[in-house]
Amino acid sequence: SEYRNTSRSPEPEQQLLLPWDRFSAWLHCICVVGFDLELGQAVEVIIFILLCKTSICYLSFPDSNSGCLGDTQFCFRFRQAAGSKSSLGCFLDHFDRDAPVCLKKDQGHFYGYVYFRQVRDKTLKRGYFQKSLVLISKLPYVTFFHSLLKLIAPEYFEKQEPCLEAACNDIDRWPTPCPGKILTLPIMGVVMKVTPITDSLVSIVLPTIHEVDLFRCFYPVFFHIQMLWELVLLGEALVVMAPSPAESSETVLALVSCIAPLRYCSDFRPYFTIHDSEFKEYTTRTQAPPSVILGVTNPFFAKTLQHWPHIIRIGDMKQTGEMAKQMKVKKLKNLKTLDSKPGEMFISLILIQGVQQKRPSSAQNAILRRYFLELTQSFIIPLERYVASLMPLQKSICPWKSPPQLKPFVQEEFMKTLEKAGPQLTSRLKGDWIGLYRQFLKSPNFDGWFRNRRKEMTQKLEALHLEALCDELRIQKHTEVETVDLVLKLKEKLVGIFLGSVCILLYVFLGFLWFQYVCHDTPPPPHTHPEQCEELPLVLHTDNTI
Repeated sequence: SEYRNTSRSPEPEQQLLLPWDRFSAWLHCICVVGFDLELGQAVEVIIFILLCKTSICYLSFPDSNSGCLGDTQFCFRFRQAAGSKSSLGCFLDHFDRDAPVCLKKDQGHFYGYVYFRQVRDKTLKRGYFQKSLVLISKLPYVTFFHSLLKLIAPEYFEKQEPCLEAACNDIDRWPTPCPGKILTLPIMGVVMKVTPITDSLVSIVLPTIHEVDLFRCFYPVFFHIQMLWELVLLGEALVVMAPSPAESSETVLALVSCIAPLRYCSDFRPYFTIHDSEFKEYTTRTQAPPSVILGVTNPFFAKTLQHWPHIIRIGDMKQTGEMAKQMKVKKLKNLKTLDSKPGEMFISLILIQGVQQKRPSSAQNAILRRYFLELTQSFIIPLERYVASLMPLQKSICPWKSPPQLKPFVQEEFMKTLEKAGPQLTSRLKGDWIGLYRQFLKSPNFDGWFRNRRKEMTQKLEALHLEALCDELRIQKHTEVETVDLVLKLKEKLVGIFLGSVCILLYVFLGFLWFQYVCHDTPPPPHTHPEQCEELPLVLHTDNTI
């Protein structure tokens, strides 16, 4: 984000929006959590409706014995209560269509962004001032909201509620998120300039509104990053034990983002406490640990989660020579990891060399993110290529018939394609790629990825079929019965696919075509039979194709 001092507000946009609609496009609510000697953590201030108040109270305070004096920032994630509705409405629907998976709103969870302050205060009975300012949102804009809190929280702790009200009024003047467009966001006399990226505009070097610093987060685990990538890719149960919520949340978010642009489809909790509603579900020994990544700080979890197969323990960051003492990784013995080819330099050695040469942290972060990106791309490209082959041929789309169905995904057929077009063509790593793919095809990440791809391809087929219907109705010559049949088919398709204003506009167009046919006796162009269409394979073009 870029900051510059100014008191000028942007010109008002989207005049049709109601008061607080723009606020709701960014935030669900804002709350202040303080510590009460009798009640413990308690919500003191709420702006808009607050869900899961008890969980938010506990998640907004560190629960470790680290004694976080001063200001601490971290984030958490909690499940949306059944039957509850987000305040975002439809404001982000258009944004979600154009945004990469890492920036899409979270359908079933909320994010909590916390600015916690703990300082000595002799005037208080407990001897400490403890309070958190929390932003609740559906948007995974980690870097952006942390930057926003750095502006709002210090002012709030000094000036209290009037400052918070002014900030909310500023946010309600913001434009809604728009991919690829520079947004000017005034907040308390300062303007933040951000650009939500699109799938065709992915930044590797420059800081973004959502990415954490991979280099800082993975500094203690340089020699295990490839194994961690595999664990996240396969959706394995993984727990991060850290001394503070800031370290646990950043590490969990770094793990989730290391398989980008592939979306992590399992559950993850950057900061998890014993008071969470899923505590019993995630810590039971009667069944295998669920597919989830947990970030914890309470020493109690060291015993409660000791049966988990993959555990990362992170201490304070020390010098390079002490890394092994500060970090421990427990993993399954039968986990097969990929190996580098002989003669190739390990990414960890490249990063260690950068530390010795005092390479800038931003450059180290770019190297590490590029490494993960290329690794994930090498893995996903064969899947993308095979799924594209499941699209039917163009000649099979006929306006008089239902849209053709996609071919089924056959695992063994896909495995055969790996022999000549596998990841070994683009990756410097070798190993049991086939075994890794077999495990991945059983994981939630594959299920989520394939569901999304299948939805996109189905929508593409529906759009092409709709286009064929419109062309047939507009160009070709038909009897009145055939025309009525086509109109009914088109009407049925519009009702099933489109909603709101788009549906209204298309119905107007449909009525215009019908009026033109009935009222005008102009003969249409000569008829071309569907079988005369050229046989061409359909290629699915999406902006987020890897």
